[in-house]
Amino acid sequence: MNIKETFTKHLFDLQDRICLALEKADGEAKFIEDAWERPGGGGGKTRVIANGHVIEKGGVNTSIVHGNLPDVFKEKFGVSDAHFYACGLSLVIHPESPKIPTVHANWRYFEMYDGAGQIVKQWFGGGSDLTPYYLVDEDAIHFHQVMKNMCDKHNSNYYPEFKKACDAYFFNSHRDETRGVGGIFYDYMQEDENMSWEQLLNFQLDAGDCFIEAYLPLVEKHKDDSYNDEEKYWQEIRRGRYVEFNLLHDRGTHFGIKTKGRTESILMSLPAKVRWDYNFQVQEGSEEAKLIDVLMNPKDWV
Repeated sequence: MNIKETFTKHLFDLQDRICLALEKADGEAKFIEDAWERPGGGGGKTRVIANGHVIEKGGVNTSIVHGNLPDVFKEKFGVSDAHFYACGLSLVIHPESPKIPTVHANWRYFEMYDGAGQIVKQWFGGGSDLTPYYLVDEDAIHFHQVMKNMCDKHNSNYYPEFKKACDAYFFNSHRDETRGVGGIFYDYMQEDENMSWEQLLNFQLDAGDCFIEAYLPLVEKHKDDSYNDEEKYWQEIRRGRYVEFNLLHDRGTHFGIKTKGRTESILMSLPAKVRWDYNFQVQEGSEEAKLIDVLMNPKDWV
């Protein structure tokens, strides 16, 4: 079994399936593909969608990069000469309507080789998380239930562990609130006495495959909901918090910048329209306040 080849092939297939599902849900906009090459080795397919009936801005990107390990990671791993291979799919969808949650997901695999070309480190990482602007409990429950069902097929410990890790990772510590209502997050997954590499690969394949089931029903449910200017304004305020997390805390953003990744693809995750009002406050007892309360006190949804 060649994990690298199997997973890389899966990423391109998954990219196609997710893009088709999102285009169908939007009913108007289409993805535009921008294929790129990395000077140090590899490249990817950046697919962006914008100004649709449902999606204001989004991207579903694949990245397959390899070559000499960047100096910052040589120092981290304590090696002087090493090569790497990293592949992944990363997506962010920012809907037009504040009634539809923003969603983020990525699934990735990493290998590092010694001078003889032997694998000395390898791991899987990824997850999916939901960022609503107006909290509908049933939506959060649905999203988490799909993630739990998928995890439980592989290891009953995964969902509670990865849900907790998601709440901890997607956390704006400078504001003492989570970015959204979470989902699952995992990193540095390696073979152990409970899970072989083949089992981990199968989990990673399922983690990507369940995304459409988790998110698209929420789009269909809310895409014709009405909203007003005040609700749109609130969405743009909350998008500011999204930007803060991505630029200040997100390891994936930092990895891409430090490895001289493609800036346009790395920053694709940022929303098109954002607000930062000085000392913005929500009205006590409002729907906006309901969301903030959950972000400051994460719930167990399933």
